[in-house]
This record gives sequence, structure tokens and C-alpha cells, in this order.
Amino acid sequence: MPDHTIDDLLRIMATLRDPQRGCPWDLQQDFATIAPYTIEEAYEVADAIDREDFADLRDELGDLLLQVVFHAQMARELGKFSFADVVAAICTKMIRRHPHVFGDEKIENAQAQTAAWEGHKRREREQRADTDTSVLAGIPRGLPEWQRALKLQKRASTVGFDWTTPEPVLDKLREEIDEVRAELGAGVDHARLVDEIGDVLFVGVNLARLTGVDYSAALRGANAKFERRFRRMETLADAEGRTLDGMSLAEQDAYWDRAKAEERK
Repeated sequence: MPDHTIDDLLRIMATLRDPQRGCPWDLQQDFATIAPYTIEEAYEVADAIDREDFADLRDELGDLLLQVVFHAQMARELGKFSFADVVAAICTKMIRRHPHVFGDEKIENAQAQTAAWEGHKRREREQRADTDTSVLAGIPRGLPEWQRALKLQKRASTVGFDWTTPEPVLDKLREEIDEVRAELGAGVDHARLVDEIGDVLFVGVNLARLTGVDYSAALRGANAKFERRFRRMETLADAEGRTLDGMSLAEQDAYWDRAKAEERK
């Protein structure tokens, strides 16, 4: 693989955005149109990690780095900041938020470091004259909602608003599911149904958190399991000269049970 540096990548991105000789697609983009790609690349990094595919992880990290460079190039064109400013800002932040490493403070363990980290962020918001003094201040609204739910719960737990064991969460989950049943039985007010199902999902995130389960990894595993079994259903049906389309749900369930039983063997 040819040797390249970050400077090469910066030059490539500047060339792609050059008004005279750049790429038409790259020239049409702005922060809003690139943002979804940035999120997508971060998820592809997580997927490569989940699969322990290090060759793919290398490539996906490159794609994610390109997103940072893309945003920095557009900002430089507007005279807002440069890639060097991005690097300087994160270096300064990391040193500032780790005084136990780069200074004289003492941190006993990871839990204490997490609390100290939140304290540093709170003081930074105060220095910016941020008027939002809530414990929940600063949690980005652009996060996937399950992830924002997790951050809200963790932040609330810093002041003791939290369960300490999973059992009460299971009771709460049962309560929320019962409320969904009640709404369905009452004739399905869609707005109320959205609200109650949202509560179920929020409690589901809480249950994962308090059992030490990564919600994203758990859902990723459930998705993979469903896909694997459904594809096997299709294969089993095809071997019998049939397709799932047009079957009754009971017939489809029979194939699902067969696929599930094969996995158990």
C-alpha cells in the first residue's frame, strides 16, 4: 500500500472541492447533506468492530476520517476553521479533561473519572455562559434516540435518580406493556399509542443498562438472528418448491420453527 499522510488526504479533499477542477458531486455538498454520511460511516466502523474484521475496520476508519476532513474543508472555505483547528481543539480538550494524566490531580478509578469528565463538561458550559443548568444539559439531540435515552438515564443517575437493580425495571416494563394493551383495547388513539410504545422502548434501554448489556449490540444481534433465520426459512421453502409469499402465517411459522430448531442443534 502506498505511503500517504494526512496532508495528502487534505490535499485530495481540497482538490475534490476545487471550483474549477473538482468533483461535481463533492462541490454540491454542504454540512447538512454530508451529516447523514458521517453517521452512517460511524455505524460501519461499529459493525466492523462487532465482526472483528480488522481489514474492514481499517478501511471504515478511513471513511470516517474522510468525513472529518470533508467537514473541515467546507468550514475552511467559509473562513470558519481548518482541519488544524479541529486537531488543536481536540488535543486541548483531552489535556484539559485529563488533569490526572497531564497534571497533578488524582483519579482512583474509571467511575471517578466518568464523574470528573461530566464535571469538566459542566464547567465548560458555564464558561460559555450556557444558561441551561440542568443535569441533562448538553446531551445532543442529533443522537440516535436509543443512544440519547441511554445518555439521559446515565446523566440522571449521577444525582441518584436511578434504580439499582434490574428487578424494578422489569416491573416497570410490565406496567408499560400493560398500558400499551390498554390503549389498543380502547380503540387505538395513535398519539397515545406512540407515547406508550415510546415508554416501553425507553424502559428497554434502561433494562439493558442496568444489566450491563450494550443495547446497540443486543439489537444488532437480534437483527442478525432474525435475518439469519428468515433467510433459512426462504431456503427451506425453496427446497420444497415453495415461496413464503402467499403462505399463511401458520405455514410461515412452521418454517421459522424449523430454522430455529436447526440452530439449536
